[in-house]
Amino acid sequence: MSDELVLRLRATPAFRLDLSTLTPERLTGQTLDAIARLPLAYGRRSVQVGEWFDVRGAVGPRILIEGDGARLDRIGAGMRDGLIRVEGNAGAYLALGMRGGRIEVSGGVDAYAASGLIGGLVRISGDAGDFLGAALPGEHRGMRGGVVIVGGRLGDRAGDHMRRGLILAEGACGDYCGARMQGGTIATLGACGARPGFAMRRGTLLFAGPAPSPGPTFNDAGELPLGFLVLLARSWKELPSRFTSLSRASTRVRRWVGDLAFGGEGELIHWPG
Repeated sequence: MSDELVLRLRATPAFRLDLSTLTPERLTGQTLDAIARLPLAYGRRSVQVGEWFDVRGAVGPRILIEGDGARLDRIGAGMRDGLIRVEGNAGAYLALGMRGGRIEVSGGVDAYAASGLIGGLVRISGDAGDFLGAALPGEHRGMRGGVVIVGGRLGDRAGDHMRRGLILAEGACGDYCGARMQGGTIATLGACGARPGFAMRRGTLLFAGPAPSPGPTFNDAGELPLGFLVLLARSWKELPSRFTSLSRASTRVRRWVGDLAFGGEGELIHWPG
């Protein structure tokens, strides 16, 4: 688009490159030359934006990042408004502590994407690495709001320590999905790995594909009708996801409650097609 700032990566960096300073609100009012001189953390040293990126376009609420971004970390960290588009892959800590706005990644992302997410929408077309929406090491609060949509597969421990918000995965999810979860919703259209909901206290894991295999500390509540699922699916209709076409002939589901070993009142729901 003619009204967006374009950052084109010239080459794949040898070390991780921290892009947390490059959000729409932080760049407001700056010239292209000033942006090219901004410092970025690169390994143990600092480099200027212009050393790695061609900077062009118009400074405003939209940013486009082009190139192989697998080593570009902290894209959109703390972002409050605007749009960041990544054409290709993104590194670790995407949308770390993001409060608003929108991030779209056409490829996959590395670990800890959406960690501490508070608001906004994150759309990942490819796979997500481990610890999506999870708490950082040493912390006890993961994702606290917002929406994350993943077109591919979730890695292990997605939603670890998650408190609020919504994660929609169109593919499968790895092991320990929703571990230590304290609130929010994770829904998947694909298969689930081992020990979903391990040590969870609250929250919902919804499986619209194959049935999960809950651990022994989950109580099988049997089959029952849950009418609120119709309203839940309806609330997803405006989202850019395959979940918009989620349709079920019946609201009858299989439900498990736990993790009882941790006094948990979370739920695992299998909503077959």
